[in-house]
Amino acid sequence: MNIIDMKDRKILYQLDVNARQSFSQIGKKVGLPKTVVSYRIKKLQNSGIINKFYTVIDTYKLGYSSFRIYLGFQYVSPTIEKEIINHFSKNKLNWWTISSVGRFNLVVIMWIKEINEFYSFWEDTLKKYRDYFHIQQFSIYIQTQSFLNEYLIRSEHIVNRLEYIISGASIDEKIDSIDTKLLQLIGNDARITIGELSDILGIAFNAVKQRIKKLMKLGIILGFRVEIDYKKLGYQFYKADVNLTNYAMRSQILQYIKQNPNLIRIDKSIGISDLELEFLVPDHDYFYKIMNELLYRFQDKIKNYQYLCASSYCDIKYLPKN
Repeated sequence: MNIIDMKDRKILYQLDVNARQSFSQIGKKVGLPKTVVSYRIKKLQNSGIINKFYTVIDTYKLGYSSFRIYLGFQYVSPTIEKEIINHFSKNKLNWWTISSVGRFNLVVIMWIKEINEFYSFWEDTLKKYRDYFHIQQFSIYIQTQSFLNEYLIRSEHIVNRLEYIISGASIDEKIDSIDTKLLQLIGNDARITIGELSDILGIAFNAVKQRIKKLMKLGIILGFRVEIDYKKLGYQFYKADVNLTNYAMRSQILQYIKQNPNLIRIDKSIGISDLELEFLVPDHDYFYKIMNELLYRFQDKIKNYQYLCASSYCDIKYLPKN
């Protein structure tokens, strides 16, 4: 585990608020000169705490839907497990591939534009690996609410948290090939400069700015964040699948739990459970405490919950490959 001070935590938080902020802008907010901010960010990158800066893109507005595949393994050697993970993570439609312990062994999230394309991939998957799947479940992603990493700087409950919502049926906003290339570039490097984008795309500086502004107005670009290796900071990822006795209380339960700074995401899907809550916590006891408090507060409204703990993020992409 890497030990970082509160100044570093505040810098990471500001990068999560807007990864395209200048060193000077961040410095004013955390009380440091821009040269010190630059040095600290470079140190966080070199230590592997900062993996990358990425752009939050609403892929639904590009015509994609999303499926999640939950797998429980059987008769799997380390070599076969690695082969299965690579099978998913190398596919152009892969969004996240997460190895886990608990309820499932592998969670895969995939972008889908044509159901037949997915079915063809899944049929090929079954031909190769069906005997290794003890459990296979699917859900359709309807919405994800992602919250800033407030756990970095505070422990008390928070009201009116900033959130990014990727949601709804696919819209397929019409964008051209230059916009698509721009999204590919900025998706994996949110701090890429306008000048660099201008050179790569072969269009004027102001034209790049106008295109980014247009993509934000359309709701395709939602924001700019930092990807942190939370394990290096001593945190673990837990996902709780909660089933309710009174579904009408779902909104009230969400209003309460979303104030927890360790909650990083709320998923809505068809299938799996009534509530899907994702946390970054110091350890299992901390997660257990959060869930016990939730169960106690809504003891007549929550039936039960199951969970998984991510052992690793095998792969994360922020935009489907063409």
